[in-house]
Amino acid sequence: MGEEVFYITTPIYYPNDVPHIGHAYTTVAVDLVARYHRLCGEEVFFLTGTDEHGQKLQRAAEAEGKDPQSFVDAMEPRWREVWERLGITYDDYIRTTQPRHEEVVRALLQRVYDNGQNDIYLGTFEGLYCVACEAYYTEDDLSAAGNCPIHDRPVEAMAQQNYFFRLSAYRDRLLEHYEKHPEVVRPETRLNEVLSLVRGGLQDFSISRTSFDWGFRLPWDPKHVCYVWFDALANYLTGAGYSADPERFARTWPADIHFTAKDILRFHAVYWPAMLMAAGLEPARCLFAHGFLTVGGDKMSKTNATGIHPFQLLDHFGVDAYRYYFMREIQFGADGSFSWESMARRYKADLSDGLGNLASRVLAMLAKSFGGVVPEPAAAGLEGDLPGTVEAAVARYQECMAGAEITDALTAVWDIVARTNKYLVEKEPWALAKDPGNRDEVASILYASAEVLRILTLLTYPAMPGAAERLWEQLGVPGCLTEQRIPEAACWGGLAPGTATTKGEALFPRLDEGR
Repeated sequence: MGEEVFYITTPIYYPNDVPHIGHAYTTVAVDLVARYHRLCGEEVFFLTGTDEHGQKLQRAAEAEGKDPQSFVDAMEPRWREVWERLGITYDDYIRTTQPRHEEVVRALLQRVYDNGQNDIYLGTFEGLYCVACEAYYTEDDLSAAGNCPIHDRPVEAMAQQNYFFRLSAYRDRLLEHYEKHPEVVRPETRLNEVLSLVRGGLQDFSISRTSFDWGFRLPWDPKHVCYVWFDALANYLTGAGYSADPERFARTWPADIHFTAKDILRFHAVYWPAMLMAAGLEPARCLFAHGFLTVGGDKMSKTNATGIHPFQLLDHFGVDAYRYYFMREIQFGADGSFSWESMARRYKADLSDGLGNLASRVLAMLAKSFGGVVPEPAAAGLEGDLPGTVEAAVARYQECMAGAEITDALTAVWDIVARTNKYLVEKEPWALAKDPGNRDEVASILYASAEVLRILTLLTYPAMPGAAERLWEQLGVPGCLTEQRIPEAACWGGLAPGTATTKGEALFPRLDEGR
């Protein structure tokens, strides 16, 4: 199943407030991977959306004197606004309040309830509950202060009759699944966390509530509202066409990669595959759980006043620099810290003085020495090690992108940028051009440098689509950038002599240091 479509997802976000750069971090990463796979000629299906049910949303609505539906209807467009500004190319957007999603949730629940394994049963639960996590914790799970280990806020003692999912019955099946498919949870440190959790024993978890009414009713017992995980996680099935479009579901499922942050690792890496097994469905091929984005050492959060809105940075640095910075500065998969100062340094070093300076120098020299026309390389061997450098970097880039090792992939690209800038310093075409007798040498040097720029537009497009398309236009390469195909289009020699280039404006102009 699902061999025809590359299916990639973000987690769906709680619209209890506006998005911050932590939410955007995940979404930009998924968009980058989706754009890369499209450049490889694959049919991509990219899903994102909002998780609009549960007690946390109900309480947020009550705090503003609104009913939950009115609250999420007003809040949700502010998330789409951010994704539009960031150039997020999702193919579908789920709102869990949509009727199409309710049909899927009810179908999934009924299928598990009817599977003959007694995987869903009625019981009474008493425990410590974090509303922000939508999860129960034991005393041992809590922080030293007795708070939620994720949100560092007090938990609530709850006791109520709920329906439960028999997660404990799936311990051995999950361990067997991880053993056969070690790539199913990445990076490896997250897999080790999951294995430790599962080997330590699994507790059944509640799938319903009677203490609030904001959610879907269980199909066999309407006194109970479906609890968040059977509702929220099922969004991945809704997007793929489960129950509504069997043909599309067969082409799309299972998901190739679910991306999420590590704070909801156990729900995606333990609860979700067990739920799918109970329904007779294949689990996702991979879950990539990245680290936390921190500010001043604190996890990005509205609670601790570190919830920076993306527009605060976009207005100063621009979309392409924003996307590039977070994917390059912070090793994808690990925790990483944001600061304005580090973003300014990265902008200057990598973008303004790096790629931007390379493009400006090459295009300016083409304009001055050859009327903006790409010359025929007339002197053999003057391209030096550039073709080999590019070939090796493209291979490394592809390998990294196939494994969603985003930061390492961009590092490979900037190895090309650094080598080409150094190449120009070594060859000094601006000095050679002063003597008309050196025209063949200058032509060969500038052809090689312009060819590097052409290949760089392909490799930088997933991270910086706007800048890449502007450079593509300045290079005058015929055809649409998005219609190029990697790796063929990234092979050396694709830039045709005689192509008319345009110097244009700087890709990354110097910024005002003030804020």
